Amino acid sequence: MSKAASASADLRLLEAFWREPVQRTVLPNGLTVILKPDRSAALASVQVWVKTGSVHEGSHLGAGLSHYLEHMLFKGTERRAGRDISATVQAHGGYINAYTTFDRTVYYIDLPSEHTAVAIDLLADAVLHSTLPADECAKEKDVILREIAMTQDDPDNRLWDTLFATAFREHPYRQPIIGHRDVFSAITRDDLVNYYRARYVPNNLVVVIVGDIDPEQTLAAINEHFGRAPRVRLAPVLVPEEPLQLAPRHEHRYEDVEITRAALTWPIPGLTHDDAPVLDLLATILGSGDSSVLWQEIREKAGLVHTIDASSWNPGSSGLFFIGFNSDADKRDAATALIQRTIERAATRGFTPAQLKKAIRQLVVSEINSRKTMSGQASRLGAAEVVVGDLDHSRAYFERLSRVTLAELRRVAKQYLVPSRLTSVSLNPSSAAPKASSSAIRTSSAKDFEQITLSNGARLLLQREPRLPNVHLRVVLQAGPLFEPAGKRGATTLLATMLTKDTRRRSAAAVAEYIESVGGAFQPFSGNNSLGFAVEVLPPNLDRALSVISEALHAPAFKPATFALERDAQLAGLKQDDDDVVTYARKLLRKKFFGAYPLALDANGDEAGVAALAVKDLAALHRTLMVGSNVVLAVAGDFDPKKLAPKLKAILQKLPKRAAPSPSATAEQATLPAEVGDFIEKQPREQAVVAQAFPGTAVAAEDFYVGEMADELFSGMASRLFERVREEKGLAYFVRSGRIIGLQTGMFYFFAGTQPGRENEVLAEIDAEIERVQRGEVEPVEIARCAARLKAARRQSLQTNSARAMQAALNVLQGQPLNDWKNYDARIDAVTIADLAAFAQRYFRKEQRTQLVVRP
Repeated sequence: MSKAASASADLRLLEAFWREPVQRTVLPNGLTVILKPDRSAALASVQVWVKTGSVHEGSHLGAGLSHYLEHMLFKGTERRAGRDISATVQAHGGYINAYTTFDRTVYYIDLPSEHTAVAIDLLADAVLHSTLPADECAKEKDVILREIAMTQDDPDNRLWDTLFATAFREHPYRQPIIGHRDVFSAITRDDLVNYYRARYVPNNLVVVIVGDIDPEQTLAAINEHFGRAPRVRLAPVLVPEEPLQLAPRHEHRYEDVEITRAALTWPIPGLTHDDAPVLDLLATILGSGDSSVLWQEIREKAGLVHTIDASSWNPGSSGLFFIGFNSDADKRDAATALIQRTIERAATRGFTPAQLKKAIRQLVVSEINSRKTMSGQASRLGAAEVVVGDLDHSRAYFERLSRVTLAELRRVAKQYLVPSRLTSVSLNPSSAAPKASSSAIRTSSAKDFEQITLSNGARLLLQREPRLPNVHLRVVLQAGPLFEPAGKRGATTLLATMLTKDTRRRSAAAVAEYIESVGGAFQPFSGNNSLGFAVEVLPPNLDRALSVISEALHAPAFKPATFALERDAQLAGLKQDDDDVVTYARKLLRKKFFGAYPLALDANGDEAGVAALAVKDLAALHRTLMVGSNVVLAVAGDFDPKKLAPKLKAILQKLPKRAAPSPSATAEQATLPAEVGDFIEKQPREQAVVAQAFPGTAVAAEDFYVGEMADELFSGMASRLFERVREEKGLAYFVRSGRIIGLQTGMFYFFAGTQPGRENEVLAEIDAEIERVQRGEVEPVEIARCAARLKAARRQSLQTNSARAMQAALNVLQGQPLNDWKNYDARIDAVTIADLAAFAQRYFRKEQRTQLVVRP
């Protein structure tokens, strides 16, 4: 098949999307409305896109006004108190959130579609009628100051800020969206109110709604709540263009981190430029997936990086072609040099038709994936309207892709990725800093799964869902820390990774190329209780998916070179975790709580355990786990069960017929918590993290769903704990609960990020909230909101083939009913206030508490 014919075939997969009706209306006051009915699930995503972001802040550039206003918009209106907004959303099973970018601020509510009018009312009220109370402005300002401090604790954020401040000299992209601390601190409420009144006007808003809606009724509701606001004079904001970069720029920093993070960028034109699709293809070929040029050359062959990727970022009139990688500090320069040589070689020699075909397919698959959920579809429409200014952008974009030639790819590589316009930034361990010397220093509605049990105990789960041209196949094994050899923790994750690499028939690169050349994905996963891998392809490519599944199950090669490479990458990831104070605190809390019990570490293990692993250890673990009774293969998507089932059964039937392995430890052997008491850990950070851990439920515990409700009760923007700690007292940027759920036991924990010196105040509030629940003082409206939110979240999770396949497989492996999602709502509704009180009394006792404070 010719390249043109192949691209046309790929585009035909998207034609059904382009034919779907989208209604665009402009109200008399200038408000733009975009409506798209989708009957695939009883859900809706209601989004308000405000065409203002950090680049539009004028004389207050660098203050983070847009982000500040995003925080304040749900603090109260002329009709509602702040708490009423989040409480109403939760009571209707919804999820409310917002985000700010350089050029827009987006507010959205995802909820059951029967409550669409409620979301319209709430968002209109918040966007057009917020009162911005003075006391809330003051409290939220403190919260954002802590958030700014926390971003400085995140090495990835520091790298990003450094990159944009270096790559842009004039354009407002150089300013952080959240703002500079000093500039933000000087902002007054009057500044915020003036910005709000100037920018949050109907003729600067776009309302996007996708879901199971009646367009006529929905438009009437929008008219009722948005249409009464008058059109307002909207002054243009001058956004300066970035001058042409004439010479390379470099910024290398040395800080308290474990591994090097680096970014290489080149200036490129904006999203509407004719070369933008060509640059997307170039980025995809160079750095998208394990079979990409840079992954193979820089990681697999040269072994210079742990991860590497490429992307084309160009949301406005200008952007950056980006290559990012993580490496050991002593390999950064060599990696950078080889990346540049690889690009130069590709620009000179060009690319192959197969590479171009694969990249187009990958972008088509990405477009399909973006439409899996109502929220995703709404986001695509919002971006097309606000960022591009054309709802038909998707069609025009892919038609341009279909016309791209190999000569054009070479041209844009030569034109844009030139050494004189390179910006190189990195964040490196302090130990790698150049040393001074005496000389100079050098610088829907889900359908049931069907279960087929084979004679060897393997189980095949099938769910046909033809809504999207997509098939997801997921192999799941019961595994995790309880099945790992002592002293060699982390084997779970490394084994899962290796199962997606070399086989006795293909190299790791060949496996990646085989799947990615048709736009597919082949990914490992691992967790506390399982490991496995998933393949996702378009329906015509199912045979390729079956081939890689068969080889992963029956013929993994465990080649020493690949093993060493992946083990080093896993070790680098563990080091990277230590750079984030919240992750560090949660892992330390887990270790203190579980002690010698295997759940003290997650599936990634620890550095000592991963370093001790050898090829023979993975081969032995593979033999132990890969038996029929321990394997479930779940398939969801657009396929013919009559044709596919026999092929899958033939693959699974080859698995040995043996009993499933037993865990290496039992809950009875563990005394939990292993370390009871209060602990303080000092770290060189800007912020403090507080945490408390208590015993929790296992997967199959009778009170599992009470624990589910308790977790929701203590978390979220409408929770009493959040209201008290963040909204009323301004003590923490985040506070919530979480659970570690094992096959035999578990851990329920609370954690919060706060200002050093206020840790005890936050802990006291957590204690007070626990005691309130123990006394049975949870109000009926609270439990109703939690139930609505949990049930809606479960409905949301059933939208994707991957999530349904994973849940069904885990249900079967862990002894739950196959289609247990049907029982979820009833089990949640059955939880009472008395159940929550009994749960808190049983589990949240101070004599079985591990408390941790990580502080500077």
